[in-house]
Amino acid sequence: MVSLNLIVSSHTISKKRIKLLVMPKMKTHSGAKNRFKVTGSGKIKRFQSGTSHLLRKKSKKAKTRLGGSTLVSKDDEGRVKDMLCI
Repeated sequence: MVSLNLIVSSHTISKKRIKLLVMPKMKTHSGAKNRFKVTGSGKIKRFQSGTSHLLRKKSKKAKTRLGGSTLVSKDDEGRVKDMLCI
């Protein structure tokens, strides 16, 4: 914002022009903010897939395991952080 103040003080620029000089805000991906949570240490937590249907053929142990959450893999972490604007 300091550079913007210097531009404004040295020249007469309209408010519309100032808005064009400032980069647009980063928007958080709507689907990502519902699916991922950031832990206290900065890792990203996600829930596991495969729990909505076809549960009849899965064992009780498998269904219990799928109920818990897990961390996003290192390969996908950068992509998810970009979507969450972290």
